[in-house]
Amino acid sequence: MAIATYRDLCIDAVDDAAMQLFWAETLGLEPVPDDGGTLDLVGPTPQHRVWINKVPEPVTVKQRVHLDVHAGSVDEVLALGATPDDLESFRWKRLKDPEGGELCVFERDEVPDYKLYEVGVDARDPHEIAAWWAEVFGVAVQDNVDEETPFSWIEDVPGMPFESLVFQTVPEPKTVKNRIHWDVETQRLDVARALAANTRAMVQVGSGSDVAASLLMHTLPEDGTPAMPDGDGDGGGAPPGQQRTPDEATRRRRRASPSS
Repeated sequence: MAIATYRDLCIDAVDDAAMQLFWAETLGLEPVPDDGGTLDLVGPTPQHRVWINKVPEPVTVKQRVHLDVHAGSVDEVLALGATPDDLESFRWKRLKDPEGGELCVFERDEVPDYKLYEVGVDARDPHEIAAWWAEVFGVAVQDNVDEETPFSWIEDVPGMPFESLVFQTVPEPKTVKNRIHWDVETQRLDVARALAANTRAMVQVGSGSDVAASLLMHTLPEDGTPAMPDGDGDGGGAPPGQQRTPDEATRRRRRASPSS
């Protein structure tokens, strides 16, 4: 049973206006101003929304969370202001966005209108973090241990408009706040408080532990109207959830960390 549901994505940016336009074209979304002062991207459902949050600090280290996108050609994304990072080592193309954050481009013969393919997350223990999020969303964690660099993922998350959250092995710990994170919401105020307390504890205790993705708990009253966030923090490890072996016929992709 799901503890919470997927709500939307958030991207930090120094130049929020420029990054709003870049990500609007890259993701196939509509740029709009938000009444609260942020610049947003919107799409067919509320879960397609991306908040572009203005922040003062620039990118200083490799991003621990990045976006994988569909495109007809890597040149299309380069023309929007991205720069090449590694165009040769993988079957996808690794770029940097206009502010230096990593993203990966998967070239397709047919490109969907909505171009976000998946969200990649670096973690020292990808199964632990994937299992934590699997429990939150009420889905199964899947693991690929056949490759040189193991990874885990979750998919079929209700309401999540892209294919999967992929957790990839890296040796380094998290050292700065994530510039990309997803929000979740729940009708269970008790669970929201418990999760928020747990994630704050993880941050305080875990300078040497994985903290994979920022978590913003929105509590919903029974009528479904969003209330103010109950708490926020960074999601960390928790007891593993259900595990199953991936069907390699359907899990056609996968690789070592695209931002390694």
